[in-house]
Amino acid sequence: MERTASAVWKGGLKDGKGVISTQSGVLKETQYSFSTRFESGTGTNPEELIAAAHAGCFTMALSAQLSNANLTPESLETTAAVKFEKTDAGFTITAIHLTTRAKVPGASQEAFDTAAENAKKGCPISRLFQGNTEITLDAKLV
Repeated sequence: MERTASAVWKGGLKDGKGVISTQSGVLKETQYSFSTRFESGTGTNPEELIAAAHAGCFTMALSAQLSNANLTPESLETTAAVKFEKTDAGFTITAIHLTTRAKVPGASQEAFDTAAENAKKGCPISRLFQGNTEITLDAKLV
């Protein structure tokens, strides 16, 4: 399986602009720029897209882990916060914090915690960052 996305950039770093598009068409010439990445301009940025990908990936992995434990979630809600900072090597994603709130009828806290930890370690986006980025998790049954 292969997924694609593309980016087109015109101009210099600070005065230029770009657009991002995805194979599925969900993003089609979505604007990004220096101000959307380093300030508060309108548009998206790579770190926001990584946060969305990680939240989605982890949540699907958690659903799978719960299913493996014969538990069916009523709802799973995850937010991923990507920490993007300047290091000696340059701008780097240094940490990602996942916050999940779950309604899982019949789940014990222990079973839920095990499923959440397994999902954090096992989702493909988490594995992409392993060894380079601190990934933390705050997962609670509600």
